[in-house]
Amino acid sequence: MNVLAIDSSNLVMGVAVTAEQKVLSELITNNKKNHSERLMPALAQMVQAAGLKPSELDRIVVAEGPGSYTGLRIGITIAKTMAWTLKKELVGISSLEVVAQNGRGFDGYVAPFFDARRGQVFAGLYEQKDGKMVQTVPDQLVLMENWLPALAKRERPVLFLSNDLDKWSEKLSSEAFAVLGGSTQNLPRPAELARIGATKEPVSDVHHFLPVYLRLAEAEAKWLAKQGR
Repeated sequence: MNVLAIDSSNLVMGVAVTAEQKVLSELITNNKKNHSERLMPALAQMVQAAGLKPSELDRIVVAEGPGSYTGLRIGITIAKTMAWTLKKELVGISSLEVVAQNGRGFDGYVAPFFDARRGQVFAGLYEQKDGKMVQTVPDQLVLMENWLPALAKRERPVLFLSNDLDKWSEKLSSEAFAVLGGSTQNLPRPAELARIGATKEPVSDVHHFLPVYLRLAEAEAKWLAKQGR
């Protein structure tokens, strides 16, 4: 199976092409350049580098969120358009689950997170079972000050993985149960996204596939507040 993986859900942009157990091409960037300008050229480059034509792809896997509203819309719109026009399978994978893969082998829980500002994080909790990372707590939007006590009650080491780790390192370092991931562990790898996506069931309706935001956009929240909802 030839798989194209796309992740533009956060600051890190990733594209990979895999075939069965081989990574044919992979690109990861971690800077503030606009995904809308760079993602399509990156896709074309990685498919070409893999020695494939778009028509030879079998499945498109995309990070579905949580993350940046704009980043998610860009990646998912491109993935849906490609899946529809090329008549390929489409699979969505949690952006946090992709990061959690970097914790395989850790003896304890793995807690990937993305900073969501105002003391909040998009967070999930995973652990390794039978060689696979299994979700223990559903992905959620939570205040870090509430998340840490909940994790402490589990009485096991917790490996925190995040490209936003620098914003929270001082707070996390004060927790006895916390282990901080290294620089390469904190980046979501599109090849891992492709690997997970190759094992999942594709969506049944490409047109109705939507990002997983986990919270309303600020404009939507203000509009609902004005409506008294």
